[in-house]
Amino acid sequence: MRFSVVQILEDDLIAPIIKKVAYGLATTCILGGAVYAGYRVAAPAQQQTRHYRQPELNDQIETVLDSLKIADDQLVHIMHLLEAEMNAGLSPSTHDQAVVKMFPTYVKNIPTGTEVGQVLALDLGGTNFRVLLIDLRGNSRIELTSKIFLIPQSIMMGDGKQLFRHLSECLHEFMLKEHILNTDVCYPIGFTFSFPCSQEGLASARLTSWTKGFSCSGVVNEDVVKLFQNAINEKGINAKCVALINDTVGTLMACAYKDPATAVGLILGTGTNACYIEQLDKVGTWKGDYDEPKQVIINMEWGAFGDNHRLDFIRTRYDEEVDLSSTNPGRQIFEKMISGLYMGEIVRLIILDLLQRELLFLGHRDTYGDYKTPLYNRGGFYTKFVSTVETDEGIKFSNTRRVLEDIGIQNPTFDDCAIVQHICRQVSKRAAKLAAAGLSVLINRIGRPNVTVGVDGSLYRYHPRFKTNMERCMDMLVNKSIQFKIALSDDGSGKGAALVACLAEGTSWKKPAAHHEETVN
Repeated sequence: MRFSVVQILEDDLIAPIIKKVAYGLATTCILGGAVYAGYRVAAPAQQQTRHYRQPELNDQIETVLDSLKIADDQLVHIMHLLEAEMNAGLSPSTHDQAVVKMFPTYVKNIPTGTEVGQVLALDLGGTNFRVLLIDLRGNSRIELTSKIFLIPQSIMMGDGKQLFRHLSECLHEFMLKEHILNTDVCYPIGFTFSFPCSQEGLASARLTSWTKGFSCSGVVNEDVVKLFQNAINEKGINAKCVALINDTVGTLMACAYKDPATAVGLILGTGTNACYIEQLDKVGTWKGDYDEPKQVIINMEWGAFGDNHRLDFIRTRYDEEVDLSSTNPGRQIFEKMISGLYMGEIVRLIILDLLQRELLFLGHRDTYGDYKTPLYNRGGFYTKFVSTVETDEGIKFSNTRRVLEDIGIQNPTFDDCAIVQHICRQVSKRAAKLAAAGLSVLINRIGRPNVTVGVDGSLYRYHPRFKTNMERCMDMLVNKSIQFKIALSDDGSGKGAALVACLAEGTSWKKPAAHHEETVN
C-alpha cells in the first residue's frame, strides 16, 4: 500500500515535467518548420536577384531580348538583300517599283581643298533649320558664321508654301544680321534638304515623300528648289539656290575636302541614310553627261530598305508597334530600326513589356501607376537617354538613376538600373550591326584598296559605343583586301552644301568681309 502511494506521488511529479518537455519540443518544431519554409520561399527570390544583377543570365529577360539579336549569317543575308535592292533602284526597268531609290545626285566632282568663295548654306533635316555664311579660303580652310532657327510643329505639318515662306524669313533675318542683305552680290545657296528627292538636275529635285515628322501639303512630287526660290524672290532676297543636296552628300563632300579617299557618306542621327560614289556605267537611270569624271554620287535613301517586307524576318513586335504609331506606317522600315527618332521608343516599349511581365521594378508596381509620367507616353524615353545610360560604368549607375527618375521611376534599385542598361545596349547594338551591314555592302562594291566613310549625326557623335560596335561588325563583313576608315565629318550639312554650290558655280564668290572672322569647329 505504501509503495502505491509513493508511485502515485512520483507520477504526479513527473507528469508536469513531461508536459513541459512536450510543449518545448512542439514549439521548437513549429519554429524550425517556419524558418525552413521561409528559407525555401526566399531562396528563389535570392537566386532571381543574383540573375538580375547580370540580366543576360536571366532566362525570362533574355527571352524578351532575343528577338533583337541578329546572327552573323543573317547579317550576310541582309547584305545580299540590300545589294539586290540597290541594283533594282539603279535599273530603269525596276526603278519605279524599287524601295531603295538610288537617286543620282548630279554631283560628280569631289572637292580638292583648293576651292575659294563665299557662299550661303542652308540645312533642313529635322526640327532645326540652320543658315550659314561660309568662307572657303583654300588649303582646306573654312570659316563660317551660322544661326539655328526652330521649325514649329505647326509648320512641319502645315501647308508647303507656309514652310518655304518660313525658311525664307529665317534667311532674310540672318542676312540682315550679317550685313549682306540688299547688296550688289547675289549669293549662291547650297541647300541641304534631307528628305527623299528625285533629282532632275543639281538645282532641280522633286520630293518623293516626307520623313522625320514632316507632312507639309502640296510639296510631294513638286520641285523643291523652285518652291523655295519663289519664296526667296517674294521676299526680295539677293540669293539664288544653285544646288540642292541631302545631308549624306554634304557629309561626304565635307570629309573629302580633307581626305580624298572619302567615297561614302553616312548619316546616323534623327534619321539615317547613305550615299556613295558610283561608276556611271552602273547607273542605268543616269540622264546627264558622260564627261569626266565618269562617276556620280548616289543618294541611296536606304531608310526605306525593307518597305517591301524583305526585312520582316528580323523585325520585332516593338518595331511593329513603333511603325504603327509613326506618321508614316509601313515606310522607312530600316530607318526605324536604326535612327535616333525611334531608338528611344523601342527601349521604352521593352521596358513596359518587362514591367507588365513583373521582370522589372519588382515590388514597386503600385508606385509606378501614374500614366502621366513619360514612361507611359509615346516618345517619353529619348534616344539621348540611351546614350546617357550606356555611359555608366561600374555599379553606381548614377546616370541611369537620373534617367529613370526623369521618366517617373523614383528610387530605382541596382537591379532596375542593370536591366535598363542591358536593354539599351541590346537595342543600340542591333542598330550598329544593321548600319555596319549596309556600309560593308558599299565598301565592297566600291572596291578601292582604301575607303574612308564620312559620318555625321547625333546618334553617331554622342553614343559611347556605336562606333566601336559598328567597326567590330564591319571587320567581319568587309573584304579583307580593303582597308576602311570611319571619320567624323565636320559639319557636312553646312560645309558640304557650300562646297557643292561653289563647284556648281565654277567661279570665285569671294567677298572681303572683315566682320566674318568667327571660326566654328
